[in-house]
Amino acid sequence: MSSSAPPILPISNSQPATTSTTASDPPTTAVRTLISNLSDSLRNGLSQRRPWTELTDRSAFSKPESFSEATLRIRKNFTYFRINYYAVVSVILAVSLLTNPLSLILLIGLLASWTFLYLFRPSDQPLVILGRTFSDFETLSLLAVLTVFVIFLTSVGSVLVSALMLGVAVVCLHGSFRVPEDLFMDEQDNSQSTGFLSFIRGAAAVAPSAVAPPPPGRV
Repeated sequence: MSSSAPPILPISNSQPATTSTTASDPPTTAVRTLISNLSDSLRNGLSQRRPWTELTDRSAFSKPESFSEATLRIRKNFTYFRINYYAVVSVILAVSLLTNPLSLILLIGLLASWTFLYLFRPSDQPLVILGRTFSDFETLSLLAVLTVFVIFLTSVGSVLVSALMLGVAVVCLHGSFRVPEDLFMDEQDNSQSTGFLSFIRGAAAVAPSAVAPPPPGRV
C-alpha cells in the first residue's frame, strides 16, 4: 500500500507591497497630525478668550495719571486679555499680509520649503535637485540662506515688522487706558499655563513621533 502526500499550494506574500505603501505614508501622516493638533490647540486657545464687551467697555476707560500707572495697567490687562490681544495682533498681521500679496506668496513659499524639504522629509531620503544630492547640513544651509533673503531682502520683513509694531502699539494703547480694577485676576496662573500659543509645545511633541518610521511588519 502506498500513500501520497497532499499537494502543497504556493502562497504569495504581499508584504513588500505593504511595506512600500507604508513607507510613503509618514510625511503625509505627520502633516495631517500637525495640522489637526494646531487646529485643536487654536480652538482651545480661542475658547479661553475674555468677552469682547469687557475689552471695549467705554465706561472702563480713563487717562492714566502717570507712566508707572500706565505700565501697571498694561501688565494687568495683558494678563487678563492675553488671548484677545493675541487675536488682535494676529488680525492686524493677517490684514497686512493680505494687502501685500507678494509678501504673502513669498512667506507661504518659505514656510512650505521648510516644511516639506526639511521638517517632514524622511531622514533616509536625501534631497535631490537637478541630479545633485544634498546632505542634511547643505539642505539646512540652503534654507537658512533662503530665509535671510526672503526676510531681509524682500518686502516680507518690513511688512511683518510694521504689522507687529502696529499690533503692539494697539495693545499698549488699550492696556494703558483700560482700568483693570473691575477685572477678576484669580485665573491668572491658569491663563499663563494655557495660552494662545500653547499649540507650539504640542506641535513640537507631536511632530517627531509622527515623522518616526513605522515599526517593521511581521513576516
